[in-house]
Amino acid sequence: MFDKRAVVNVLKSGGVILYNTDTIPGLGCDATNKDAVEKIYAIKERPAEKSLILLVSNDGMLQRYVERVPDVAWDIIDFAEKPTTIIYPKAKNLAANLVADDGSIGIRMIKKGPLNELIEAFGRPLVSTSANLSGAPGATSLSEIVPEITSKVDLIVDLPTQKRNQASTIIKIELNGEFKIIRK
Repeated sequence: MFDKRAVVNVLKSGGVILYNTDTIPGLGCDATNKDAVEKIYAIKERPAEKSLILLVSNDGMLQRYVERVPDVAWDIIDFAEKPTTIIYPKAKNLAANLVADDGSIGIRMIKKGPLNELIEAFGRPLVSTSANLSGAPGATSLSEIVPEITSKVDLIVDLPTQKRNQASTIIKIELNGEFKIIRK
């Protein structure tokens, strides 16, 4: 079992965690903390123009960080059979360096399990990006993460999850409800 309080303390202090997600292992931090987000870009050696996604634990949290959730997004959240990240057109209340140049943000809702419990305990969205150097293949387990990553995080969190070992589906939604699949 993981120490939820220790993880929350690291996140609240602006730290970066390496953790299991519902897809592949990820790097995470407080999505409202600009300095913490910057640390993730530095660890990954990722250009700042490439936006990151975040994880939320419930409907209310989602609504606090986007201007509007189109009806089609609720349908996707309710009926998606695999982890699905939705890109919303207008982000709010997030670290500015997390939001794409066009104002959009990718968000995936974690509905149950230890990762949901962690996000609930933290009370804010969690950044989630693959735990690899920019351009390198993503790892499918924590044991595959290279030392260039593991040596730079504040905490490694081996959450018990039902990993799928593949990245999430990504769907971009416009304010008018139109959408397109970016990644299956």
